[in-house]
Amino acid sequence: MLNVWEYRSSYKEPEDFDDFWTSTIAEARQHELALTITPVETHLVTVEVFDVTFPGFGGHPIRAWLRLPKHRKGRLPAVVQFHGYASGRGAAVEDLLWSSAGYAHLFMDVRGQGGDWASGDTPDPVGSGPAYPGFLTRGIENRDEYFYRRVYTDAVRAVDTVRSLDFVDPERVAVIGNSQGAGIALAAAGLVPDLTAAHFQAPFLADIQQATRVVRTFPYEEITKYLAIHRNSVDRVWSTLAYFDGIAFARRAEAPAWFSAGQLDDVVPAQAVFGAYHEYWGPKQIRLWEHNGHEAGGAEDSAIALSAFARTLHSGQSHRNEE
Repeated sequence: MLNVWEYRSSYKEPEDFDDFWTSTIAEARQHELALTITPVETHLVTVEVFDVTFPGFGGHPIRAWLRLPKHRKGRLPAVVQFHGYASGRGAAVEDLLWSSAGYAHLFMDVRGQGGDWASGDTPDPVGSGPAYPGFLTRGIENRDEYFYRRVYTDAVRAVDTVRSLDFVDPERVAVIGNSQGAGIALAAAGLVPDLTAAHFQAPFLADIQQATRVVRTFPYEEITKYLAIHRNSVDRVWSTLAYFDGIAFARRAEAPAWFSAGQLDDVVPAQAVFGAYHEYWGPKQIRLWEHNGHEAGGAEDSAIALSAFARTLHSGQSHRNEE
């Protein structure tokens, strides 16, 4: 079995990677950060929930849940969370962990998704050319039109949104997610230079080309199926995906980060997670769950993140680089 602790990815980033993303984010930030924040009646005793809309890529309206501890004083540390593939932000009364722990918790809806195990409310007004069913191949032959260009930009604007709230401490903001959500969080960590902490559970969309070689499961299989038909598009596809690989964002991320991976994961292979981990620029730790699959550490990962964030976001202390 491959020793993932020694694995290093062969991914090479485009020379104009930084220029591409600098101009993309700058263009999005030209749209005024006009928010709508509407209280939601939930009958929860300890948590308040708000329905938030903010402008994402192209100024398109992006929905999110904002959950706050009902009894609070002073500015709160914040956690911005992103969900898994084909899912959505779900119901207002779900995902109460972080607000219960004393954080302002913004849970972003990924545009165009929400048809699988949790509902979503954010359409994607941008179409694409031919694509395999799913999201991975939408606009995949053109970096400017690729689906995740919009999603990653939405994620940056989600961080901008939570930092703009007068009850949030903008210097104590973390990003988290699992699977696709972890991939989006990793992109946000690379694009927003001054985050305080991050947690990436089995991050999808890192070391993408190698991952498609290793697994024959969806969602990565969407790329394989697309290329099986579009045989002359191989170079264009990999050229596009090079601008969206988590390894490039890991090289630019500075926040103390906690990674996790399942040794038996057949959706996001552990070596792809380690490919990003080994390239991560900031202080980092990782937990490899040898007998687990895509769930990685599950609730144990959440407990690790809660403990780590209590030290970094509540106390303001950071951790040394540790491998």
